[in-house]
Amino acid sequence: MASKDREILPDVFIPVHYDVSLFDLQLSGSWGYNGIVKVNGRVTRPTKEIVLNSKEIDVKKVEVYGEDGTKLFEASNITYDRTSERVAFQFPAEIAPSDILLSVQFTGIMNNAMAGFYRSKYKPIVEPAADTPKEGDFHYMLSTQFESCDARRAFPCFDEPNLKSTFDFEIEIPSGQIALSNMPIKDERAGRNPGLKVVSFERTPVMSTYLLAWAVGDFEYVEAMTQRKYQGKSIPVRVYTTRGLKEQAQFALECAHRTVDYFSEIFEIEYPLPKADLLAVHEFAMGAMENWGLVTYRTTAVLFEEGKSDTRYKNRIAYVVAHELAHQWFGNLVTMEWWNELWLNEGFATWVGWLAVDHFYPEWNIWSQFVAEGVQQAFQLDSLRASHPIEVPVRNALEVDQIFDHISYLKGSSVIRMLSDHLGREIFLRGVAAYLKAHAYGNATTNDLWSALSKASNQDVTSFMDPWIRKIGFPVLTVTEEPGQINIRQNRFLSTGDAKPEEDETIWWIPLGIKSNPDFTDNTHTGALVSRSDIVSGVTQDSFYKINMNLSGFYRTNYPAHRLTKLGQSLNLLSTEDKIGLIGDAAALAVSGNGSTTALLSLLRSFKEENNYLVWSQISTSIANLRSVFAQNDLVSSGLRKFTLELVSPAAEKIGWEFMLEDDYLTVQLRKLLIGMACHAGHRDIIAEASRRFSLWATAKDKSAVHTNLRSVIFGAVVSEGSDQEYKFVKEEYLKTDSVDGKEICLGALGRTKNADLVRDYLDFVFSDKVAIQDIHNGAVSLASNSSSRHLLWEYMKAHWDMVESRLSTNNVVFERFVRMGLSKFADHAIEADISAFFQNKDTSAYDRALVIVADSIRTNVHYKARDEGLVLEWLQSYGYA
Repeated sequence: MASKDREILPDVFIPVHYDVSLFDLQLSGSWGYNGIVKVNGRVTRPTKEIVLNSKEIDVKKVEVYGEDGTKLFEASNITYDRTSERVAFQFPAEIAPSDILLSVQFTGIMNNAMAGFYRSKYKPIVEPAADTPKEGDFHYMLSTQFESCDARRAFPCFDEPNLKSTFDFEIEIPSGQIALSNMPIKDERAGRNPGLKVVSFERTPVMSTYLLAWAVGDFEYVEAMTQRKYQGKSIPVRVYTTRGLKEQAQFALECAHRTVDYFSEIFEIEYPLPKADLLAVHEFAMGAMENWGLVTYRTTAVLFEEGKSDTRYKNRIAYVVAHELAHQWFGNLVTMEWWNELWLNEGFATWVGWLAVDHFYPEWNIWSQFVAEGVQQAFQLDSLRASHPIEVPVRNALEVDQIFDHISYLKGSSVIRMLSDHLGREIFLRGVAAYLKAHAYGNATTNDLWSALSKASNQDVTSFMDPWIRKIGFPVLTVTEEPGQINIRQNRFLSTGDAKPEEDETIWWIPLGIKSNPDFTDNTHTGALVSRSDIVSGVTQDSFYKINMNLSGFYRTNYPAHRLTKLGQSLNLLSTEDKIGLIGDAAALAVSGNGSTTALLSLLRSFKEENNYLVWSQISTSIANLRSVFAQNDLVSSGLRKFTLELVSPAAEKIGWEFMLEDDYLTVQLRKLLIGMACHAGHRDIIAEASRRFSLWATAKDKSAVHTNLRSVIFGAVVSEGSDQEYKFVKEEYLKTDSVDGKEICLGALGRTKNADLVRDYLDFVFSDKVAIQDIHNGAVSLASNSSSRHLLWEYMKAHWDMVESRLSTNNVVFERFVRMGLSKFADHAIEADISAFFQNKDTSAYDRALVIVADSIRTNVHYKARDEGLVLEWLQSYGYA
């Protein structure tokens, strides 16, 4: 998209450096503050007006000074455009092209919207410093969240990613509090009043406004030094928390300092700042934010307490820490030129985050996890008409919040993995390093990355990657067999299976990765499909073959029915990634009508002996979708439950309840998954044991009866199967738990209730001030996944919309996520029509893309249900399940 097609600030003033000073912070009540921002820059042509970005800021006075420090003008008029989030300063005479200093005095608000400069409430676990902000029952910390367009909420600025500048920052705070920013502290001095101090920080490198950050609170930290030397000395890496939590940051610290060294090595550029801080923030809309030198995290993405936290969170922390530290180079050092190339930041950081975790924890089988979670989620969204290209046109930056989604992150990282596998990882990383060196401290485009990779690999990367980035959707490869050869054809894959000719014009470059030797000797066909269809010779219908080895390519494969059966009988010849891909493809093709649900069910029966957690994870996901779509047909629903019970029971009974010291991470996760699947399918003995353990725990007879790693399973089972009493116990646990992951686990379990009165109580609770806004979408996900209760969520939303909107509209990211996740699971045309009618006369600008996804998802489910419901029932009856 050319710059002329974007709604950007007038280019009459180009900023070079900011001095930002904040003072008079009101740490309760109004939560206001005063500030002065001084911007050095150049006026490029004669002008009587300078326009900046500003939101929820009240500008008091504006002055312009010449290069020699002489005051030239004071603004004669200040006007606001609330819609475009701009403020314009008009001056009494023209400012000539020259270097000037623009000085703006303003007031702002430390909001509670998790955007801009905001406050987070929490209940401390130890006595905080006496001057820690407090209001009512809660203490507060302060921090910032500026990506994508919220630096303007903290101070007036030129809030566009290519308008890079350096920053000096200072803030006046209570003497007992700690202030952090991107750079180390330069100086502390007495404040304007007793009990206050002014903390100033070293000047930042050239960077975008969205990467500026600061925080104030009753902080403490754990620290480690990098093993590598940077300009002759190690760099301090710290994880900051509010007082009393720092020991829970040890695992994140271990990950962080090693990851800084690892990325310095593979990117061939040393970490560019003198320190690396990570900060746990109590209220946080996203998972984390890559502010340069001061990365902020949701608590569950950075804190872990041995013996109290689910080990799954270790996996999450290692990845999120790596993802955000990757951004210190890929995004911060080199920044996308405009928001349409958001994927350059997020797709790459996602892939290289997994790469780092695999490097440090190879026993976790990370790339199989990526295929099961990342690739499959990307497929799901990208199979909808409501999807968008990886590189999506963004006319107005205020649109960008809705493309922080599975396309930018997960499809982006999936196609990077595909390209890396094709070029070879060493060559790929060599090209990435060249790209970073060429554009350090500047902005770059997708084509700049392709050029660097083309030069490193001596291949025309642009030509074969361009459709993957700039075209919507992905292909399905349909296979037909003939003697001595197979025929393959590519077409756009849609979950509704009805791509129109104009939707199916893209010809993708598709790496085939065909494995055709059962002994797994060197017999891989590494060619690519570069036309609509082709013939692959040497692969016969009588022999074993598997296309898209390890699911390296981002496409589905549609085999003939008998070949799918054969592959189900040859599981010993398949990698974990292959098995995951086989199940995922069969499930998706059943939905679209390219395959059948009966073929999927027959394939799933082949996996009774499976013992890999990640394969079972894909099985669980596929079955959950089947049970969700066909939930309203009692015969089919009952039959699928019996099918699931027969499939999972042997594995669940074999793995048992007891954790052993020698259990590795994947075994721990497998036990939790299998027990959960068995409970959900109605395994009476396992449900009874879950209830027994819960009773011992709830009555305090044996608090160890509910293992840390089984809280989500046991709580969910007893809430789903039990009475008001179990529900109330888990609700009380939510309110009093001091486990960092406890609230997420309890909230998810509470949403499993089938009792309509308790569902309504749950929703009242979720939207009360007892639940943080950041967690509300977890409630939506839990209820939406519960086929017994999801309609009650929609009825509640309609009946209480003013309250729902008021609670969520302060943060568009949370609002969009709630709408999308809460309403996408229905399989009923009437509900789709009801949703459309309900939102018709409402301002849906914060979540309009979500509503398109919801409508598309429901239509997909409706078509699938209508087409396959009878066939599924026949199959279930023929095998004695119904």
